[in-house]
Amino acid sequence: MTTALDEPPATAAPERRGDARGLADTVFRAREISIGGALVLLILGTWIANPSFLDGQGVKDLLLNASILVLLAVGQSVVVVTRNIDLSVGSVVGLTAFTCGDFVSGSSHGPVATMLLGIAVGALCGVVSGALVSIGKVPALVVTLGMLYVLQGVDYALADGGQINAVNLPEPVLTLGSGSVLGIPYLPLIAALVLAATAYFLRTYRSGRELYAIGSSPEAARLAGIPIRRRVLAAYVFSGAVAGLAGALWLARFGTVVAGAASGWELTVVSAVVVGGVAITGGTGSVWGAALGALLLTTISGALVVLKVDPFWEQAITGALLILAITADRVVQVRTTNALRKRNRR
Repeated sequence: MTTALDEPPATAAPERRGDARGLADTVFRAREISIGGALVLLILGTWIANPSFLDGQGVKDLLLNASILVLLAVGQSVVVVTRNIDLSVGSVVGLTAFTCGDFVSGSSHGPVATMLLGIAVGALCGVVSGALVSIGKVPALVVTLGMLYVLQGVDYALADGGQINAVNLPEPVLTLGSGSVLGIPYLPLIAALVLAATAYFLRTYRSGRELYAIGSSPEAARLAGIPIRRRVLAAYVFSGAVAGLAGALWLARFGTVVAGAASGWELTVVSAVVVGGVAITGGTGSVWGAALGALLLTTISGALVVLKVDPFWEQAITGALLILAITADRVVQVRTTNALRKRNRR
């Protein structure tokens, strides 16, 4: 009799967890599909108004402009799912772009060395931020906002009023930013590779899933034996490394770099992540959605230029999308919780 009474709860618990996971996956998959639909409608509408928007050069420019933002959104997503944030990514891009430019100017260094240097500098920045947040227990908002200004100061000190000029850069580095393979530019291919690898890791590996567990409930993750400090530190190092790679690609893309490059991009990156369905409270969302959010914001910017609309509306639309996304996340969270409660009562 005792065995018979004990069996149903043991069986029901995994079913409830499976129901919760399945419902959450369904909700956020629908969110990504809706973002993709909005992106398609935006592209079609702009193309109808101005057919040159989707000509060969137009598509190439759209992909190139989105590449760096997609990279930053991928790195930011890994941090945000742990219920943290990194506001220093724009400054990391500016610092690494100038550092890499100074390193390769007048030399024969190739694109691989440039990208490796950018990744190393960005990862070092991530180590500092991640250590203060995970080990020092300093709020992420305070740490990364402070790092934003520190890195900007270092960038201006290194520049000392100067700038990196494209004429001094090795041709292979410039080719990385303008070249293509089979008609597809290198930058989108690099961004797609990082995106796919990150998505695979988060979904397949235990350490990737543990990042979501930390964001969902840090206390429960601690009780489950998850090494929270190491995971959060690793998330910041990854975000910094990806931002450093983005800085190297920024140099290759634009050639000319001044101090303060990518200043203000951190808010655009956060907007792309949240619009893409990664909950600012952590624990939910995917890098695919964040990439779609980045592509949507970039497309809006390009569409406004093509349609000759005042640039002010770009910021207004981005702000409106951010508020709408956060509101939608809250509504979805409440409805999902209520739906799970009803299922559990049954």
